[in-house]
Amino acid sequence: MATREMTRPLGFPVFEEFFRPWNDWFEKSSLFGKMTTVPPVNIVENENDYVLSLAVPGMKKEDFKIALDGLMLTISSEKEEDREEKEDRFTRREYNFFSFSRSFTLPEDVKPENIEAKYEDGVLKIVLPRKEEVKQSTAMKQIAVK
Repeated sequence: MATREMTRPLGFPVFEEFFRPWNDWFEKSSLFGKMTTVPPVNIVENENDYVLSLAVPGMKKEDFKIALDGLMLTISSEKEEDREEKEDRFTRREYNFFSFSRSFTLPEDVKPENIEAKYEDGVLKIVLPRKEEVKQSTAMKQIAVK
């Protein structure tokens, strides 16, 4: 049995070339690329707790708002920078605005009164302790075969 090489029909590359400037602009533009991204998150489940880690470099701990409403945990931030440089012949002014909001529905075994958050080395880490009675019931145990 012979394999065939898959190729595109003639004529389609013309459309790709026509739209390339627009596609490049939307993919590389800081307005639609970097500025509107949501920080990536890692969630780890341990025996005693859950740990959420968000990669948010360049921020300060004061930039974050963390709210708990029932089982809904919302992490948000708004940061704006306004810099101005004055020289003899010119003035340069830059303005940046960055914001995000992430919400997570927490499991029912989380102890909301003991949630802790720490920002260090560009990573926001939120520790969600688990209730004691649930930890005991989810602990691994061996079952004998009869």
